[in-house]
This record gives sequence, structure tokens and C-alpha cells, in this order.
Amino acid sequence: MKDRKQKVYVGMSGGVDSSVAAALLVEQNYEVTGVFIKVWEPPNFSCTWRDDRRDAMRVAAQLSIPFITLDLSAEYKQGVVDYMIAEYQAGRTPNPDVMCNKTVKFGAFFNWARNEGVDYVATGHYAQIISKGNQFELHAGLDPTKDQSYFLWSLAQTHLAHTLFPVGHYPKKEVRALAEKFQLPTATKKDSQGLCFIGKLNVKDFLKNFIEAKPGEVITESGEVVGRHDGVFFYTLGERHGFTVTQKTTAEKPYYIVAKDLDRNRLIVATDPKSEEMVTKTARLTNTNWNTSPPASNKTYQVQLRYHGECLPVTLASTADGYVVSFVEPVLATPGQSLVVYEGSQCLGGGIII
Repeated sequence: MKDRKQKVYVGMSGGVDSSVAAALLVEQNYEVTGVFIKVWEPPNFSCTWRDDRRDAMRVAAQLSIPFITLDLSAEYKQGVVDYMIAEYQAGRTPNPDVMCNKTVKFGAFFNWARNEGVDYVATGHYAQIISKGNQFELHAGLDPTKDQSYFLWSLAQTHLAHTLFPVGHYPKKEVRALAEKFQLPTATKKDSQGLCFIGKLNVKDFLKNFIEAKPGEVITESGEVVGRHDGVFFYTLGERHGFTVTQKTTAEKPYYIVAKDLDRNRLIVATDPKSEEMVTKTARLTNTNWNTSPPASNKTYQVQLRYHGECLPVTLASTADGYVVSFVEPVLATPGQSLVVYEGSQCLGGGIII
């Protein structure tokens, strides 16, 4: 008797990466089904999901594989959008792509697929999973310019054991070439930019649908009023655009947001992007996840504070409610953002900066 083909549900977004992921799995003799995840559509914004779904269907037809549309709009609204709004209202700057992976792709979609009896789910992420006996490690994608392991730090062993990243060990150029080879309709489609599935949108304009705009003062660290802003919730530390400066500096240097006064609805700015009020040599982490063993306190690791950010050496110490991260040099550690821990190419996990 022939061995049963392993079943894979591929999350197909209508982009070239997930299209090639599906094609590679078909070529590798998996039993592949394409799944388009329909997410919540924001009001008053044009959303490309219908066009993206059509592209995914065309790829599935080209590959002669079944195609399913999975409506996870409620899960996306609750797990990504509501979370993002609540974080901005609390004065933090969240990373919605991390939450999309955690609650939608490797939350609702993963759980639904496993309940359907599939062996694996697959996506077009640029990341790699390496098996070490009964343990699975998450590693950066081969192409450093496209690596997406930063967004996947919340994955646990159960996810890694039943997930495939077929394009993770390819450079982007080769993925495009494979799309041409497989004659996929998405071969020349541009890469999507913006908020997870939703696409490109202005975050401030989006938030104004849910958070009331409340103009306030922009002040220097010494208390001088130098401008106006639309509402303190819409801004993030380190930003130097989006607010109006009425009092210019003599040297015409740009102002950077170094702090936010939520109670008085004020932005505090400085001309030094490394103002002492903005940078720190320690950061606290909450909601941590380690997909293998937790980091040791006597070792130096590398971390990224933002997607494709510089890798910085740190040590980590466990506390009762999370971890304390110690940096060699002062850094901008923005509350709400993900801090992701690496040992070489391996992504160990991470947490949320508080």
C-alpha cells in the first residue's frame, strides 16, 4: 500500500510568497488545500481582500488544488484591531502584525485546520523551522532582507511541529523565479505593504475612527510650547512627523517625540533623538514566550526592538512578572512593541516592552 499523502492547508493571501509556498508543496507531493482568510474590513477604507481572494483562487486553479474561504473577521477584529486600539489608548505603540500571527494565522486558522485533521498548516513567511529530535527551532529566513521571524516569536512547540514555511530557505529573487516557473498568476504582483491582511492605510487616520481627536500642545523638555498635535494617542516615541511645529529651532533641527503626557494631552519633544528622557539601558518585558527553553541569565543574546532593526547584545533576568533586559548602550525601547530574542539565527521567543 502507498503511504498516505500528508495534508497541508496553505494560508493563501493572494501574494507571490504564499502562492509559491503552495506550488512547492504540490511539487513535494503533499495533499494541498488553499485557504484564503477573510478578515475584518475597516469602515471608510478601501480594502483589497476581494482582489486578493480572486488572485488566490486563480493560483489554486492553476495548481489544481481545492480552495476554501475561511471567515475569521470576528477573530481579527477582536484579536488585532481591538487590541491595537486599546494599546494606543493606553499610550503604547503595538505591533499588529505580531498579534495577527498569534491570534489569527497561528491562532484561529491553525486551530481550525488541525481540527479538520490536517498534518500541517503552511504560510509564505520567510522563516525556517529546524527539527532537533523531538524539539523544533524557529530560525530566521535565509534572505536577511525578507526575514519575518521577528513577527513569529509567539509560536510554541505545537505550532512549530505542525507548520511549514516552504519559501523560508529561498532568497526573494528565487521565489519570483519559481513563480514564473510554475506559471503562477501572481508572479509579477507587487508585495503588499501595510497592516497585516488589510493592506496599506494611514494608522492615524484609521485610529481616528475609534479614538476622538483631541488637539494639544507640543512642548520641549524645558516646558516651552513649540507646536500643536492632533491627539497624544496617535503618536509614538521617536517620531518626528505628524505634528505641527510653530516655533522653529535656530539651527532648524527636527524635533523628536521623547515622551507623552497622557493626562495633559501633551507631546514632549527634543532635538536630540537620543534624549536621556527617551532612551534607557534596561527594559521590562511582559507576555513572554519561549518556543524552546527560556534564556539563561548568564549568557549574552541578541535582540531586535523593531522589524529589521539592529541586532543588539543583551542579558536577560527573570522576574516575578516577566523579564528585565539589560543593554550595553542606551536604546529607544518603545512600550507596546515586541522585543525578540535571538541566539545566532535562532529565534528563541520574545515579549512586549512595558
